Amino acid sequence: MDIEKFILAAVTTNPKKVPSGVAVFHCDTKEEMDTITTNLEAILDGIAHALSEEIYIIVKH
Repeated sequence: MDIEKFILAAVTTNPKKVPSGVAVFHCDTKEEMDTITTNLEAILDGIAHALSEEIYIIVKH
């Protein structure tokens, strides 16, 4: 089974802006968010997209 066109996770410094229904990683700083996002891209074999300065999503294309 292949997962395509699916949001795998969200990484944020502002948890109020992320909807439920997806794995959410809460970070205290932008630097921590960048590190977590980079690691999740590799682990999940996905691509990170910045929705704002406070939210990234990891997507499987």
